[in-house]
Amino acid sequence: MKHLPPSKRIAAAGQVLRFSLSGQGSPTIVMLSGAGGPLESWHKLFPDIEALGTVVTYDRPGVGGSARPREAQMGTTVVLQLRALLREIDAKPPFLLVGHSFGGLHANLFARVYPDETCGVLFLEATAPDDVRNMKRYRSGLQRAIAGLLDRVSPPDPNDEISNEAETVEEILEAPGFPLIPVTVISGGKRLPRWMVSAEAQRERGRNQEALARLSPLGERVIAQGSTHFPQMSEPQLVLEELAKLIKRTSH
Repeated sequence: MKHLPPSKRIAAAGQVLRFSLSGQGSPTIVMLSGAGGPLESWHKLFPDIEALGTVVTYDRPGVGGSARPREAQMGTTVVLQLRALLREIDAKPPFLLVGHSFGGLHANLFARVYPDETCGVLFLEATAPDDVRNMKRYRSGLQRAIAGLLDRVSPPDPNDEISNEAETVEEILEAPGFPLIPVTVISGGKRLPRWMVSAEAQRERGRNQEALARLSPLGERVIAQGSTHFPQMSEPQLVLEELAKLIKRTSH
């Protein structure tokens, strides 16, 4: 992780957040990690990503070097915190959002709430609203037992974002329509073992990834053939190439 830029902490919207700001120029590329993912989860994209624009990474409340959440982390709360952080550190729009996994929900909502500040979205193995609403029905008995055990051993924080995922999905559904901006969806092409994810669940997941690409008529989907859920770790060069292509599409 030697290529990661130095991080700092700052107060924004009532939370102390750890962030990094590097690169220069437009657009401002805002990295939204998956649930529980600290800013270090992007390390394989550095330093090359800094040649594409200004880059902001950060830890959401309760993650990495950021303080625990002081209020329920519903989608609108996360989006308002992020926008406050961007203003505090003087990060300028237009923003190109990169949302991995659960961070895709926040990128989806941010683009709807602040369309004039958002020039594009890269959904990276991103969670779709229907993933939250439907995927749990595909869990095996073993998966349900493991989840129950983990909840007993380490009870979830009622303020964390996973505990408030249903509310976040409702906020997305009630928000304005998705803006007419370029979108790229990168989906992992490697199948997980059947005991982890059933064939039915994988088909549902694929349909939901296609739905993300259809959020905009300027949407495209790319399959990362050598990846499962973390293309930024297994195929960082592909992610960088697709991000560069997306940036070019935002300028047309």
